[in-house]
Amino acid sequence: MSDLSTDLLKFRVGTLHKTQLGRAISARVLFQERYQVLKVVGRGSFGVTFLAQDASLPHHPLCVIKFLSPKVHDPALLRTAQERFQREAKILGRLGGHAQLPLLLNYFDIEGEFYLVQEYVQGVNLAEEVMVTGIKSEAAVREMLAEVLPLLEYLHQQRVIHRDIKPENMIRCWRDRRLVLIDFGSVKEAIHDLGETCITIASSTQVMGTYGFAPPNSY
Repeated sequence: MSDLSTDLLKFRVGTLHKTQLGRAISARVLFQERYQVLKVVGRGSFGVTFLAQDASLPHHPLCVIKFLSPKVHDPALLRTAQERFQREAKILGRLGGHAQLPLLLNYFDIEGEFYLVQEYVQGVNLAEEVMVTGIKSEAAVREMLAEVLPLLEYLHQQRVIHRDIKPENMIRCWRDRRLVLIDFGSVKEAIHDLGETCITIASSTQVMGTYGFAPPNSY
Protein backbone atom coordinates (compact mmCIF):
# COMPACT_ATOMS: atom_id res chain seq x y z
CA MET A 1 0.00 0.00 0.00
CA SER A 2 1.39 3.44 -0.92
CA ASP A 3 2.11 6.12 1.70
CA LEU A 4 -0.72 8.20 0.23
CA SER A 5 -3.21 5.35 0.60
CA THR A 6 -2.04 4.78 4.17
CA ASP A 7 -2.52 8.47 4.96
CA LEU A 8 -5.99 8.33 3.45
CA LEU A 9 -6.93 5.41 5.69
CA LYS A 10 -5.50 7.08 8.80
CA PHE A 11 -7.16 10.45 8.20
CA ARG A 12 -10.56 10.38 9.92
CA VAL A 13 -11.65 14.04 10.08
CA GLY A 14 -14.69 14.50 7.83
CA THR A 15 -14.43 10.91 6.48
CA LEU A 16 -12.03 11.98 3.75
CA HIS A 17 -12.26 8.66 1.93
CA LYS A 18 -15.89 9.47 1.06
CA THR A 19 -15.09 12.82 -0.57
CA GLN A 20 -14.54 13.49 -4.27
CA LEU A 21 -10.82 13.95 -3.62
CA GLY A 22 -10.61 10.76 -1.55
CA ARG A 23 -12.37 8.77 -4.26
CA ALA A 24 -9.95 10.08 -6.89
CA ILE A 25 -7.00 9.02 -4.74
CA SER A 26 -8.45 5.56 -4.14
CA ALA A 27 -9.18 5.11 -7.86
CA ARG A 28 -5.69 6.41 -8.77
CA VAL A 29 -7.10 8.96 -11.20
CA LEU A 30 -6.58 12.71 -11.58
CA PHE A 31 -8.64 14.82 -9.20
CA GLN A 32 -10.93 17.07 -11.27
CA GLU A 33 -9.24 15.49 -14.31
CA ARG A 34 -6.30 17.78 -13.59
CA TYR A 35 -4.45 17.22 -10.31
CA GLN A 36 -2.21 14.25 -9.54
CA VAL A 37 -2.20 14.01 -5.74
CA LEU A 38 1.21 12.99 -4.38
CA LYS A 39 1.11 13.02 -0.58
CA VAL A 40 -0.37 14.53 2.56
CA VAL A 41 1.61 17.54 3.81
CA GLY A 42 -0.61 18.77 6.62
CA ARG A 43 -3.64 18.00 8.76
CA GLY A 44 -5.97 20.16 10.81
CA SER A 45 -9.38 20.23 12.46
CA PHE A 46 -11.01 21.57 9.31
CA GLY A 47 -9.38 19.36 6.70
CA VAL A 48 -6.16 18.21 5.08
CA THR A 49 -3.50 19.63 2.76
CA PHE A 50 -2.01 17.69 -0.15
CA LEU A 51 0.98 18.17 -2.40
CA ALA A 52 -0.04 17.64 -6.02
CA GLN A 53 1.01 18.19 -9.63
CA ASP A 54 -1.06 20.10 -12.15
CA ALA A 55 -1.16 17.67 -15.08
CA SER A 56 -2.94 20.20 -17.29
CA LEU A 57 0.10 22.48 -17.52
CA PRO A 58 3.49 21.94 -19.18
CA HIS A 59 6.12 20.38 -16.93
CA HIS A 60 3.38 19.44 -14.40
CA PRO A 61 4.23 22.11 -11.78
CA LEU A 62 3.77 21.32 -8.10
CA CYS A 63 0.89 22.86 -6.19
CA VAL A 64 -0.87 22.53 -2.84
CA ILE A 65 -4.51 21.45 -2.52
CA LYS A 66 -6.18 22.51 0.71
CA PHE A 67 -9.37 20.59 1.44
CA LEU A 68 -11.81 22.26 3.85
CA SER A 69 -14.85 20.35 5.01
CA PRO A 70 -17.26 22.02 7.44
CA LYS A 71 -20.00 19.57 8.41
CA VAL A 72 -23.01 21.79 7.89
CA HIS A 73 -26.38 20.06 7.70
CA ASP A 74 -28.69 23.06 7.27
CA PRO A 75 -28.97 23.97 3.54
CA ALA A 76 -29.17 27.69 4.35
CA LEU A 77 -26.02 27.52 6.44
CA LEU A 78 -24.28 25.53 3.72
CA ARG A 79 -25.10 28.30 1.23
CA THR A 80 -23.68 30.82 3.69
CA ALA A 81 -20.52 28.72 4.03
CA GLN A 82 -20.18 28.60 0.25
CA GLU A 83 -20.62 32.38 -0.05
CA ARG A 84 -18.05 33.07 2.66
CA PHE A 85 -15.63 30.53 1.19
CA GLN A 86 -15.87 32.21 -2.22
CA ARG A 87 -15.40 35.66 -0.70
CA GLU A 88 -12.37 34.57 1.30
CA ALA A 89 -10.87 32.79 -1.72
CA LYS A 90 -11.14 36.03 -3.67
CA ILE A 91 -9.36 37.85 -0.84
CA LEU A 92 -6.58 35.27 -0.93
CA GLY A 93 -6.42 35.72 -4.69
CA ARG A 94 -5.90 39.44 -4.25
CA LEU A 95 -3.30 38.97 -1.51
CA GLY A 96 -1.43 36.41 -3.59
CA GLY A 97 0.00 39.18 -5.76
CA HIS A 98 2.45 39.88 -2.94
CA ALA A 99 5.85 38.20 -3.36
CA GLN A 100 5.82 36.91 0.23
CA LEU A 101 2.44 35.17 -0.03
CA PRO A 102 1.60 31.98 -1.94
CA LEU A 103 -0.38 32.57 -5.11
CA LEU A 104 -3.96 31.29 -5.22
CA LEU A 105 -4.24 29.19 -8.39
CA ASN A 106 -7.79 27.85 -8.20
CA TYR A 107 -10.74 27.37 -5.87
CA PHE A 108 -13.98 25.42 -6.16
CA ASP A 109 -16.60 23.62 -4.10
CA ILE A 110 -18.15 20.24 -4.79
CA GLU A 111 -21.35 19.46 -2.88
CA GLY A 112 -20.20 21.23 0.26
CA GLU A 113 -16.54 20.23 -0.07
CA PHE A 114 -14.34 23.31 -0.40
CA TYR A 115 -10.96 23.26 -2.16
CA LEU A 116 -8.18 25.83 -2.51
CA VAL A 117 -5.26 25.25 -4.88
CA GLN A 118 -2.20 27.32 -4.12
CA GLU A 119 1.37 27.77 -5.27
CA TYR A 120 3.78 25.32 -3.66
CA VAL A 121 6.61 27.22 -1.99
CA GLN A 122 9.71 25.04 -2.02
CA GLY A 123 11.94 25.64 0.97
CA VAL A 124 12.28 25.05 4.71
CA ASN A 125 10.34 26.70 7.49
CA LEU A 126 12.07 28.76 10.15
CA ALA A 127 11.68 26.05 12.78
CA GLU A 128 13.57 23.60 10.53
CA GLU A 129 16.12 26.27 9.68
CA VAL A 130 16.88 26.92 13.37
CA MET A 131 17.26 23.19 14.02
CA VAL A 132 19.97 23.05 11.33
CA THR A 133 21.78 26.38 11.88
CA GLY A 134 21.17 26.91 15.60
CA ILE A 135 19.69 29.83 17.51
CA LYS A 136 19.74 33.04 15.49
CA SER A 137 21.77 36.04 16.58
CA GLU A 138 20.16 39.37 17.45
CA ALA A 139 21.33 40.79 14.12
CA ALA A 140 19.73 37.87 12.23
CA VAL A 141 16.45 38.31 14.12
CA ARG A 142 16.42 42.03 13.35
CA GLU A 143 17.02 41.26 9.68
CA MET A 144 14.15 38.75 9.70
CA LEU A 145 11.77 41.23 11.36
CA ALA A 146 12.71 43.89 8.83
CA GLU A 147 11.57 41.45 6.14
CA VAL A 148 8.39 40.26 7.88
CA LEU A 149 6.93 43.43 9.43
CA PRO A 150 6.24 45.22 6.09
CA LEU A 151 4.32 42.10 5.02
CA LEU A 152 2.18 42.25 8.17
CA GLU A 153 1.56 45.94 7.55
CA TYR A 154 0.37 45.07 4.03
CA LEU A 155 -1.99 42.38 5.38
CA HIS A 156 -3.47 44.75 7.95
CA GLN A 157 -3.98 47.38 5.29
CA GLN A 158 -6.03 44.73 3.45
CA ARG A 159 -8.00 44.13 6.70
CA VAL A 160 -6.62 40.59 7.06
CA ILE A 161 -5.25 39.12 10.30
CA HIS A 162 -3.29 35.90 10.00
CA ARG A 163 -3.68 34.80 13.66
CA ASP A 164 -1.14 31.97 13.48
CA ILE A 165 2.27 33.47 12.72
CA LYS A 166 4.88 31.02 13.95
CA PRO A 167 8.21 29.60 12.70
CA GLU A 168 6.47 26.63 11.06
CA ASN A 169 4.38 28.99 8.91
CA MET A 170 7.32 31.04 7.63
CA ILE A 171 9.01 29.36 4.65
CA ARG A 172 12.50 30.32 3.48
CA CYS A 173 12.27 29.90 -0.28
CA TRP A 174 15.15 27.91 -1.73
CA ARG A 175 15.14 29.78 -5.02
CA ASP A 176 15.63 33.37 -3.80
CA ARG A 177 15.82 33.14 0.04
CA ARG A 178 12.71 35.28 0.59
CA LEU A 179 10.43 34.54 3.53
CA VAL A 180 6.89 33.46 2.60
CA LEU A 181 3.98 33.39 5.04
CA ILE A 182 1.71 30.36 4.59
CA ASP A 183 -1.34 28.69 6.16
CA PHE A 184 -3.84 31.53 6.36
CA GLY A 185 -6.68 31.15 8.83
CA SER A 186 -9.00 33.59 7.06
CA VAL A 187 -10.95 30.94 5.19
CA LYS A 188 -11.19 28.87 8.34
CA GLU A 189 -12.42 31.87 10.26
CA ALA A 190 -15.15 32.51 7.72
CA ILE A 191 -16.40 28.95 8.02
CA HIS A 192 -15.84 28.93 11.79
CA ASP A 193 -18.16 31.95 12.12
CA LEU A 194 -21.14 29.75 11.26
CA GLY A 195 -21.09 28.57 14.86
CA GLU A 196 -19.84 25.50 16.68
CA THR A 197 -23.30 23.87 16.70
CA CYS A 198 -23.23 23.66 12.89
CA ILE A 199 -19.71 22.33 12.36
CA THR A 200 -18.34 18.92 13.27
CA ILE A 201 -14.61 18.89 14.02
CA ALA A 202 -12.27 16.43 15.69
CA SER A 203 -11.81 18.32 18.94
CA SER A 204 -14.50 19.51 21.33
CA THR A 205 -12.62 22.79 21.79
CA GLN A 206 -12.29 25.20 18.86
CA VAL A 207 -9.07 27.20 18.84
CA MET A 208 -7.95 29.47 16.03
CA GLY A 209 -4.17 29.45 15.72
CA THR A 210 -1.45 27.74 17.72
CA TYR A 211 -1.10 28.01 21.49
CA GLY A 212 1.79 30.35 22.33
CA PHE A 213 1.59 32.18 18.99
CA ALA A 214 -2.08 33.11 18.45
CA PRO A 215 -3.58 36.21 20.15
CA PRO A 216 -4.80 35.55 23.73
CA ASN A 217 -8.45 36.13 22.77
CA SER A 218 -8.25 33.15 20.37
CA TYR A 219 -8.46 30.72 23.28
